[in-house]
Amino acid sequence: GRALRAGRALMIARALIAFANTKGGTILFGIDDDKTIVGVESEKTEVEMIETAGRVHCEPPIEPTIEIVPYRGKDVIVVTIEESSQKPHSLVDQDNESDEPESKVLIRVKDKTVVASKEVVKILQSESPDAPAMRISIGDTERRVLDYLDTNERVTLKQVGKLVNISDRRASRLLIQLVRAGVLRIHTHEKEDFYTLAY
Repeated sequence: GRALRAGRALMIARALIAFANTKGGTILFGIDDDKTIVGVESEKTEVEMIETAGRVHCEPPIEPTIEIVPYRGKDVIVVTIEESSQKPHSLVDQDNESDEPESKVLIRVKDKTVVASKEVVKILQSESPDAPAMRISIGDTERRVLDYLDTNERVTLKQVGKLVNISDRRASRLLIQLVRAGVLRIHTHEKEDFYTLAY
C-alpha cells in the first residue's frame, strides 16, 4: 500500500502543479473514466492524500480548495486549483535514487499534464504579478527571427540558434523576451516547443 499511495500522491501533485502553473482548474475524485459517479471510499484518506500531495510534493507548496460533495449517498471530492502567484511550481519526487529530490515543472496542455521546458518556466515566472514590466528592443537579431517567421510558420529554439548563429542559451533568452513582450507565442504541445508570431 505505501508505494502505491506515494505514487498516487505524486500523480495528484502533477495535476495540482499543472493547473497552478497555468490558468487553474478543477480535479474531481470519485468519478470514473466513463463519467459514472462512484464516490470515494474514504474521504478522510483521500483529502489527506491531496493535502500531502500539495504540501510535500509541490515546491512551493500548493493549497487547493477541497470540497466534499455528497451525491446520492456517495462522496465526490472537488479540488479547485487557482492560477498561482508563486509560479512556477515544481514537482518534488523524494523517491528517486539520488539524495537530491528531483524537481520538474509541469504545465497543463489540453487535457495532458506535460513537463515544461526551461523557456516555459521563464515565461511563467514573468507572468507572475510581481514580475517587472517588460521592455524590449528589436535589433538586428530579433528582426532576422521575425523575418524568418514571416515566410515560415514556426521556429524552434535550435533553428533560431542556427539562423542567427548564437548559442542555445542566448537563443533561449531572446525567445523568452519576445514571448514576454507579446511578439511571439510559444507552443508546448509537441515533442519540442516551437514559436509562432503572436498576431
